[in-house]
Formats: sequence, structure tokens, C-alpha cells
Amino acid sequence: MKSVSQIADEPGNGLVESFPLSTDQDTLLRLLEKVFENWEMVQFGPIVQGAAYEIKAPCAPRITVLDGYATIDFDQWHMHICIGPTIGDPSNPTEPEVAATRPCQRAELYRVLREDAPVSWGLRFFNGADEQLMTVLLPNPFLDHDEMPCSPNWERLELWDQLRAEFLNLGSDPFDRSGQRFVHG
Repeated sequence: MKSVSQIADEPGNGLVESFPLSTDQDTLLRLLEKVFENWEMVQFGPIVQGAAYEIKAPCAPRITVLDGYATIDFDQWHMHICIGPTIGDPSNPTEPEVAATRPCQRAELYRVLREDAPVSWGLRFFNGADEQLMTVLLPNPFLDHDEMPCSPNWERLELWDQLRAEFLNLGSDPFDRSGQRFVHG
């Protein structure tokens, strides 16, 4: 897949530059595994108009796949995200139009731009109805481990750079290190 970014003005988010990712099950599974190897550094959940779930993992998860669903199991609780074909149970098959909508059909790395520089980095998954399945907030160089503003710590872009290299075949981008501070939308 060619890695061409797109910049869009998204209501509530401002300017967002996105980098499309392959949505085949193997790639999405590898992406989830890579992100959750870094479970202590990321936050995740749906981010939609009116709600942002910024969940921190309590431990390293076990990730398994059954009927197209990745189960991300944190022992005390778990979540499911459809990343591949789903047919349901033979005694209760999934209707074809539902099975076509559920899987991730769009995945992207993204960065939010404010004051002509990136201020936030992440990963998003959307289903066939273009509904958000999950957002992963990657470590931010302008926020410390308690999510308080801090002087830029560019080492916090390491996971972003790793994901760009592995899934987009792109090196680190000096533009990611051009901002001065966190600017909230």
C-alpha cells in the first residue's frame, strides 16, 4: 500500500493528517500486538463527538482472534474489535450485510496539527459504516506520564516512529519535532 497522507479539517479535531494502513487481518493483528506491547505508554478507546475514553491498560494483554474478532484480554476485563471476516456461529450465522459492516475497513496513523505543527499522534480504526471502532493515543512529547504539559521529550515519539517504519515504510519525520507545546482542540 502506498503511504500518501491526507490532511482534513475534522469538526472538533481541527487539522488531522492521516496515513492509511492496510486493513487485512494479519496486518491489523500485528499492529494491535505492536501497540499493546507498549501497553504502559498508550491510551485507547473510542473518541467520538461528546465522549473520549482515554483508557490505560492495567497489564499486558493476551490477544487472540476468533471469527474475525481480536480479543484483547487484560485479565479483569477484555474488549473485542473486528479485524477480519466474521461469519458467526453455524447455528446462528451473521447476516451478510452485517458481516460486511463489522470488520475494520479503514485504519490509519494520524497526527493532529495546531499552530502549523503536530501536537498529538495516534492510530484509528473504522468499520464499514465509517464508525469508529477504536482510537489509540500514542505517547505525546508535550505531555508527561501523568498527561500534564511538559517541555518536549522527543523520545516519546519512538513508538510513532516505529509504527511509521514498520507499517508505512517511512522514516522519522523532522516535522513531528517542529512543535513547541501541546495545544488542545
